Amino acid sequence: QVQLVESGGGLVHPGGSLKLSCTASGNTFSSNVLAWYRQVPGNQRELVAQTASDTGPTYVDAVKGRFTIFIDYVKNTGYLQMNSLKPEDTAVYYCSSIGSRIYWGRGTQVTVSS
Repeated sequence: QVQLVESGGGLVHPGGSLKLSCTASGNTFSSNVLAWYRQVPGNQRELVAQTASDTGPTYVDAVKGRFTIFIDYVKNTGYLQMNSLKPEDTAVYYCSSIGSRIYWGRGTQVTVSS
């Protein structure tokens, strides 16, 4: 059974940094796409970044130059390094493994506030 577990969320001041982790069990990121989404209550879940072993990373315009997505294939863990955080980055962040099926983690809250 595939499980994705996110960690690393929390409260941070504007301009600060957080590193989110997504540890996968039951499948491997070497054969699937890793994607990070975020959702604010009342809004649709939006794609933030995605990457795969055979394609380069892509980012939504709002986070380009501030966020970095990458995968540690040895640990089978995906990451989202978030720098220069803004209040509008506040959301629940979800990781997803996309292959023949799509799997989701339960999410981790990121709050950017002074």
